[in-house]
Amino acid sequence: MGDDRSPSVEDQLRRLYEDAEAQTARAWEGVVQRDAFGELLARTTENVMALTRLSNDAFDLVVRNLRLAGRRDITKLAGQLARAEDKLEMVLQEVERLRDELAAERADRRATNGRRAGGQAATRAKS
Repeated sequence: MGDDRSPSVEDQLRRLYEDAEAQTARAWEGVVQRDAFGELLARTTENVMALTRLSNDAFDLVVRNLRLAGRRDITKLAGQLARAEDKLEMVLQEVERLRDELAAERADRRATNGRRAGGQAATRAKS
């Protein structure tokens, strides 16, 4: 019955783990609270961004030297395509407007010719 009072191996391991976790958390909090950590983090971020930019530029150069379409080329072509589509849409709208005008003029001519024909028929009937 003396074994009931002593902690089990599992309880001892759990307590050791929790103590280690608490000590590690306190140590990291101490590190993060310092100004040097913020400066180090900022410099690391700047370096990572610079390396990313350099690698992207190098990759673009390799693609360009291989005479393949790169991101810049595709972006430029997409812009040109969008402008061409806009111009084509404007031309289509103008053609539709001119078609409507022509249809209206033809309708006016038919109405005018119908009135003339009706007037001439009435004049012939009187004669």
